[in-house]
Amino acid sequence: MSDYQETLYEGYGQRFRMDRLLHEVRTGHQHLVIFENARMGRVMALDGVIQTTEADEFIYHEMLTHVPILAHGAARRVLIVGGGDGGILREVCRHRSVERITMVEIDATVVEMCKEFLPEHSRGAFEDPRLNLVIDDGMRFVATTEDRFDVIISDSTDPIGPGEVLFSENFYQACRRCLNDGGILVTQNGTPFMQLGEVQTTAQRMNGLFADWHFYQAAVPTYIGGAMTFAWGACDAASRRLPPDILRQRFVGSGIVARYYNPEIHQGAFALPQYVLQAIGKPGNN
Repeated sequence: MSDYQETLYEGYGQRFRMDRLLHEVRTGHQHLVIFENARMGRVMALDGVIQTTEADEFIYHEMLTHVPILAHGAARRVLIVGGGDGGILREVCRHRSVERITMVEIDATVVEMCKEFLPEHSRGAFEDPRLNLVIDDGMRFVATTEDRFDVIISDSTDPIGPGEVLFSENFYQACRRCLNDGGILVTQNGTPFMQLGEVQTTAQRMNGLFADWHFYQAAVPTYIGGAMTFAWGACDAASRRLPPDILRQRFVGSGIVARYYNPEIHQGAFALPQYVLQAIGKPGNN
């Protein structure tokens, strides 16, 4: 029995007991490890950084999916960038109103390994007939596609290695180009306590690009450093300020039974701590 030590931060981190190593491979893009841990279930790491665990993945995947789709209210076409473990795809597939799902993942090996070793993440979602799975670089795809989307969800790794380009100014601009009127972009943006510089950089890149930009957050135990931040860019400023009864109506209408998400969490998630607001140059939560 050995330990898995995460390497994301210098001088601070987390350790998992590796009760059983299930798979380890160096793909064409990154080093992938999947192992079992008694507390967190099956765990996947890429290049020394924990990506997802069976125990708490529902928090991250529900919040990155249901917040933009229910805020939009009429999303028919959804683009997922990254997300090779299938968790985002699983949650998007729960929305019956979505007609077409495009998923662009750079690493085919991640998809195949997660289907085999993390089947609870996707729960058969890769077989959904609405899915068009594209193995390609996400940046290249959004820069060149002729398709347009109502919601774009960027479920990337941290901004190191293959995921770095998905935090670039070019990426946000290309996503904005791909959005229909009223469209919404959301992206994984790290934990602000440890990665405040990344949040500031994203804020600068979103500013001026979207009618409304902000961040929202959720506490995911696996992502060490406190609350996880998600970037929000909306073409319609009203999307973030929906009355509670509208959100509740949409959620109930979806028929989705969630484990973390509810309309109150949705609204409360946009309230940010003062140090984050100061860092992004907003005097208040507006």
